[in-house]
Amino acid sequence: MQTNKKIFTFLVLSALTFLMVGCPNVLEPNRPVFKPASTKHDSTSMSKRFQESNTKGQTAVDSAIELAKEHARLSEETSALRQKNQGLIAENRQLKDRIAALEPELTQTKKELTEANDLLIEMRIELNNWKADILGFRDEIRYADKAQLEALLRILTVLGGEIKTEASQEQDRGSTKTLPTKQRKSVLKETPISG
Repeated sequence: MQTNKKIFTFLVLSALTFLMVGCPNVLEPNRPVFKPASTKHDSTSMSKRFQESNTKGQTAVDSAIELAKEHARLSEETSALRQKNQGLIAENRQLKDRIAALEPELTQTKKELTEANDLLIEMRIELNNWKADILGFRDEIRYADKAQLEALLRILTVLGGEIKTEASQEQDRGSTKTLPTKQRKSVLKETPISG
């Protein structure tokens, strides 16, 4: 405890010593290095400093009235712009809601469109394959039809039917042209049709 008292007194004494050393500078007044400019101030320049330049010769009341009018006009513009801004915000919100509602429909429509395009492409491929198959077998079908007609002609000849060749059919047609209309009709009805 004795050592603590000694340390404390030593610190207090050293602090006082440092304060005494620094005090003579504090006690002496500060001397200006440069002389200040004249301390006289022109009263007119000071009064002009705080007044606006009135080139129109308006009084403070007139300028206050003008400023009040300008403030009222700007306040009206501000309120109009705020209302317009609120309207635009509401419209923006509605458009965002509408977009949010239409986006799923758009994705569904795109999906259906791609499916329809795929189906159309597949159907076109199948149609082209079918056309190629049909056109490829066209000659075979003609041969089959010709064979069927020949078989029918043979059946008709076996049954006792009369077969006319193309030359005799053309002569019959030429002879019907010279006949009057009533006779042509009767000849045509009597002429057997051969396929």
